[in-house]
Amino acid sequence: MTSISSLSSAFTGDDPGNRLFGPVPDVVGQSTSDADHPARVGFFTDTSVCIGCKACEVACKEWNTLPMDGADGRVDVLGLTGESYDNTGMLGANSWRHVAFVEQSRAVDLPMPTVGRPGDVGSPRPLAEPPVVHAEVPASATTAEQTAPQQTQSGDREIRWLMSSDVCKHCTHAGCLDVCPTGSLFRTEYGSVVVQEDICNGCGYCVPACPYGVIDQREDDGRVFKCTLCYDRLTDGLMPACATACPTESIQFGDLDELQARADARLAALQADGVEGARLYGRDESDGVGGVGAFFLLLDEPEVYGLPPDPVVTTRDLPSMWRHAAAGAAMAFGLALSAFAGHRR
Repeated sequence: MTSISSLSSAFTGDDPGNRLFGPVPDVVGQSTSDADHPARVGFFTDTSVCIGCKACEVACKEWNTLPMDGADGRVDVLGLTGESYDNTGMLGANSWRHVAFVEQSRAVDLPMPTVGRPGDVGSPRPLAEPPVVHAEVPASATTAEQTAPQQTQSGDREIRWLMSSDVCKHCTHAGCLDVCPTGSLFRTEYGSVVVQEDICNGCGYCVPACPYGVIDQREDDGRVFKCTLCYDRLTDGLMPACATACPTESIQFGDLDELQARADARLAALQADGVEGARLYGRDESDGVGGVGAFFLLLDEPEVYGLPPDPVVTTRDLPSMWRHAAAGAAMAFGLALSAFAGHRR
């Protein structure tokens, strides 16, 4: 948990290892004195193999006993958006996983990657046969032909679906953690950021502090809730419920360093197959939040999936703000002192 003393050190620059932005060599080491702490863990979500089944949403709600969304206070009533197959709409206090459905209609060919054959580099789960949308692909087909477009024809336009399971990013520099006045938010020994609901006073400071708009308050009592990375399961040696339920291994859980290496290999494989638009999101440790514990492989711009293109931790500028405030206070004190001295003359 970020303490007042550590924030003070960050403001003054006395502790370069505990900054409010930039890469951090040992995120977990900042929150524990145990030198033998576990390695940081997290999620790698490969959206290229997400089928939108929502098993992760269901598993998350079931394990964490989360209430239904959008029922306007009515009991046992499922609130639906009614706008698309995306029935939840966004992450919230009662939805810690959200599967986004993005339908695109374009006049150009937008090939989508297949899951892969046994032995393919970067394939999260080898299958006996690659998924085929329109027709069987001969075994002798070229790599480009094997990467069959997962889309349908509509007149002279082509339609494709982009699906992605969103979740709390468990940021390296978590603005929600920095601004919490009660210590309700804390960083675990696994590097995740968790809310202690029994300590939360409902102040809501953490809500605007999140650059991703993840953390949310419940309407009945104002307390905040979000993904815990299934902290209770991790302490018992189990994987998070969502990763366990995912049938295509679109959601992969494990040591963050290993996941990053796996993601790099997967991205290289897709780019070698000519999949345009493939990119990693949240992988860069030099970004505005110092990298995240839950990062993604996307097939289009982040904005298409409802993700900010350049997130920045909202507490990044606190040191300069405090310096400017101190300079202003010193100037005001000097002016007051000068005025007092002139008056005495």
